[in-house]
Amino acid sequence: MSGSDTAASGVTKAKVVLATRNAGKIAELRRILADASIPVEIVGLEGFPEIGDVAETGLTFAENALLKAHAVAQQSGLPAIADDSGLCVDALNGMPGIFSARWSGRHGDDLANLDLLLAQVSDVPAEHRGAHFACAAALALPSGEERVTEGALHGVIINAPRGSGGFGYDPILVPEGETRTTAELSAAEKDAISHRGRAFRALAPIIAEVIA
Repeated sequence: MSGSDTAASGVTKAKVVLATRNAGKIAELRRILADASIPVEIVGLEGFPEIGDVAETGLTFAENALLKAHAVAQQSGLPAIADDSGLCVDALNGMPGIFSARWSGRHGDDLANLDLLLAQVSDVPAEHRGAHFACAAALALPSGEERVTEGALHGVIINAPRGSGGFGYDPILVPEGETRTTAELSAAEKDAISHRGRAFRALAPIIAEVIA
């Protein structure tokens, strides 16, 4: 059955592609949709080796998420979801923002990115160290229809990294109401408040309306 899957209960599930090969991100979206009782089957890009990386040439998280979602929807012929996220620091006028993963010049070099950002805010007093993680989640259909939701996690930047969980800038952001960094939270605690989790949860009813 093209574009759908029939579960053991006889309920037909629409198939949706999440534009990632990150198993953790796929599992997170599956949990969110299961909790909302939305009958869709989420698959990742591992089943679509012909789909390559999509250039993130947008100027906002939403634009980049839409670029990826539309590309995957067109190439797979299935509804597609994509997200883009990063850290926005008040004292840096919202940067690194969409450049978060390559802030130091090398894409995905977490340590270099952390070191550069901490150096850039080293003289910023504590009361001006506000920042937030931002995420845009996009849903695109092969027809061209699109929807976008956003989520944020606000907090403050500390002076030195703490914690071994998470990735990226997690070790230097302490969420509002917390004394621990996001890298010191358990996976379940982080899922409950994360910017991506919030964006995905906001997208869930739209998925139910448009697809399920």
